[in-house]
Formats: sequence, structure tokens, C-alpha cells
Amino acid sequence: MNGITRLCCKAMVGMVGLMLCLSTITLAKEPPPNIILCMGDDHGWDETGYNGHPHLKTPVLDEMAASGLRLDRFYSAHPSCSPTRGTVMTGRHPNRYGTFAPNYSIRPEEISIARILQQAGYACGHFGKWHLGPVKAASPTSPGAMGFHQWLSHDNFFELNPTFSRNGAAPEKFEGESSEIVIRETIRFLETAQQDGKPFLAVVWYGSPHEPYSGLKEDLALYSDLPDSYGDKQVKLTSNVTGRQTKRPLKDVLQERYAEITAMDRSLGQLRKWLQDNGQRENTLLWYCGDNGTPGDGIVTSPFRGRKGTMYEGGIRVPGIIEWPERIAQTRHSEVNTVTSDMLPTICELLKVPLPERPLDGVSLKPLIAGTMSERPAPICFWSFKGGGGADSEPYIAAELQSGTTPLVKMMGDIHTRNFRNFHHPDISPKDFDGHRVLLGNRYKLLVRGLGDEEQRELFDVRSDPGEKDDLITSKPEVANQLQHQLGDWQESVLQSLTGADYE
Repeated sequence: MNGITRLCCKAMVGMVGLMLCLSTITLAKEPPPNIILCMGDDHGWDETGYNGHPHLKTPVLDEMAASGLRLDRFYSAHPSCSPTRGTVMTGRHPNRYGTFAPNYSIRPEEISIARILQQAGYACGHFGKWHLGPVKAASPTSPGAMGFHQWLSHDNFFELNPTFSRNGAAPEKFEGESSEIVIRETIRFLETAQQDGKPFLAVVWYGSPHEPYSGLKEDLALYSDLPDSYGDKQVKLTSNVTGRQTKRPLKDVLQERYAEITAMDRSLGQLRKWLQDNGQRENTLLWYCGDNGTPGDGIVTSPFRGRKGTMYEGGIRVPGIIEWPERIAQTRHSEVNTVTSDMLPTICELLKVPLPERPLDGVSLKPLIAGTMSERPAPICFWSFKGGGGADSEPYIAAELQSGTTPLVKMMGDIHTRNFRNFHHPDISPKDFDGHRVLLGNRYKLLVRGLGDEEQRELFDVRSDPGEKDDLITSKPEVANQLQHQLGDWQESVLQSLTGADYE
């Protein structure tokens, strides 16, 4: 090899090395994905056009389902709102930290997805319903205390012309359709994050379609021709006038409920348009879901048994869609069981940040997003805790820090605001294992309630029997016993967390 040849070879080797180095630098500087987590309030599985609803118009959700990853077996981790919201924040079942039911707060020691992403350099904002404690600045479980830099939030749910607290300040009233207000404020936050060159986490928790219902004239007009047969039934719900319970014809109630869902759907379109117009859509993971099944005043078309508050499919199976054009280029429908607790571990693995060092109940869905997961690696457990703070229980947070400020239409006793609670639970007793609890495997679903001689069990093959009509408890006792053993072990772990052991 002559000198010129050797020189050329060295130059080529150097050039290849430089290219590899530049490639590594480019990969290292690849921008992290933006994250937007949206949740409807009391929005059940069937209440979308893409799931075959005979009346509802949800063109944006339908488009998302047609372009992204449609999670056809997506579950809320609890059949009511506050507990489910806690699972999004923590990846943990709400019984681990005493968020047993609506108006039970989270605990300050919990590690939220916002705290994790804040440490990873994200701008974090919360908009809409919080319901994990008061949103005022003094609250140790406000969005700000749980890691959000900005928040325009409500202690509970809201209707037209809602009242919100901005960053914990005194409540202020906003005129207009609540879902569109929430998205307008979210977009303001996204614009600031973009100007600052930061990736963003936006948690958008709508107040719709929770009762009491109301809607804009143009949205109500879309549902003026609902079947007259709906008018023959009276349903109980809150009066927008008195804040107390009243009865109204189902037809009128559904017209307003569906108007709220359509407005919420339209606001999602406004959010997606901003992402598209500002070059953020490709690298933004947008995840929509409901927080529990449809309530009794709105459930007329569900193919499932049960409703909000129950552990049957109608109470915990909800819409679920992930849209992320950069990673999900073609539409896919997944039959893998997935749940709200999966959000935190999924996001952590996608961003390559460590998981909290405490028991988690969700699993990472990164393989599902990549198209390589065909079956869930672990069951999903559900549990409505029975009890949760008797007369002798010590409050976890002082009462004055648990009092809410943002008013809503529905009264609680004689007030229009919400107060929260959480209790110390230092000791575990046999009665703590009571309450309606469920283990959902990839095929079978075991439901248990009661203890000892009063115990009742049901077993369903939800793959072949999604309506849960055929109880297999007598024909497949060995399956039921195996699942119940797993369920008991899981309850032991949850109760250990409830004592505060995870914080030591």
C-alpha cells in the first residue's frame, strides 16, 4: 500500500468515525416525547361513535381510534373517580395510600408522574378536575404540591361557566363551555413550554360528562331527535337550579349528557389542531380514557353488565386510545387488558427514567406501543375498600388543609364545595380484607365479596362472555381458587402499603 492509499484509508476511517460520533450526538439530542393525558369524567366504554353508540357523535375520538392504538380492553383501576385518578398519578392502587372513594385525598408522600417528569426537565401542568385533595395553595396534595408547575384546577367536577383556581389562588369564574375552557388554558401552557424549549406533560381532566348536565344550544340540537321511548323513564340526578337531587325524563337527561360528550370531543380536536399547527403532533403521546363506567342516569346502550360503582365490566371498562404518530404510524386495535395504573410505568420506561422504589400495580405498555405485546404479563386487581376511617381513626392531614374552595352545582350537605379526608391505618386486621375485590386475568375474572361464611364469589370468562351472564364458579372451582390465592397475596401487599410502610 503506497502513501497516498494509506492516507486515503486513514481519511475514510476518520470520516466514518466522525459520522458515527455525529450520529451518536444526534441520537443523544433526540427530543423527548411530549405527554398529554386526557380523561373524561364518568365516560363509559360504549359512549363513543367508534364503539358503535347509536346516537353519540364523537368524530374526533373516532379519528383518533382510526389513526392510533385503540385499547379495546382498557379499564379504570376503580369504579369511581378519585381512586382512579390516583392510579394515573402513581401507578399504584388507591388503597395503598387511602384514596378509597370520591373525596378521599391522596397522601403527600406519594410519588406522582409530575414529580418524576419535573425532575426529568419537563414543564408540567394540570387542567380541570383534580379531586385528589383541595387545589388551594396551602394544600399538601394540590397539583402544585404533587409536582405540577402550573394548574388551573377544580377540587371536583364542573359545568358550563365553571369556577377554577389558578395555581392555588382564590377561585375565579370563567364564562363558556367548560371542556373548551380547559383546552384553551392547556394550549396557553403548551405555548409557553414550547417558547421555553421544554418538553411538556399536560394532564387534562375534564368535568364532562359528569352530572348535572348542561350543553350549548348547538350541541343540544344534535340530539333533539332521541327515541321517544327514553322519555317514558324518570332518572335521579342533581338539579342545576337547587343543587339537590331531582327526577327528570331520561330523554332530556341524555340529550344534555350527549351534548357534553360532543363538546368534550370537539375540544380534543382543538388540542390536536394546535399540536399539528405547531409541529408538536408527531412527537406527542396523547392518551385519552374515562375514569369509570357510565352512571345509572346515562347507561342505556352498554353491552356490559353493571354501571359506575360496580366491579362488573360496565363499571370499570372505559374508552382508551393512544395517539403518537412518530411511534404509532398505523392504526391498531389491542385486545390486551390495560388499565389506568399502567400510565406511569409506561411513561417512565419510554423516557428511560427510574420507577419509584415502592410497589407498583401497573405495567409498562411500551411493548404494546411497539407492537410486541400480545398478552398482559400480570393480572389486574380491583378493590373497593370497606371502611376507611372510623371515629377513632387519626386524620392523615389536618382538616383545615383538606377543605375545598372551588364551588360546584351539586351540594354536599349544606355546602357547594368539597372537603377531603385520609386516615392513618397503622394496623392490619382480618376485616380489612373485606370489600368487593376482583382479579382479572387474561381470560377469567374472579369477583369476591364478604368474608368467611358470608363470602360470595363469581367467575366469568370475559373473553367469551363479556356481558358476564354465565357464572362459572361451580364448574371451574380450581380456576377460582387459584385466582383467589393470587388476589389474597395482592391484598396483603396493598395493606402493607396502607400502613405507611412504603414511606419508611
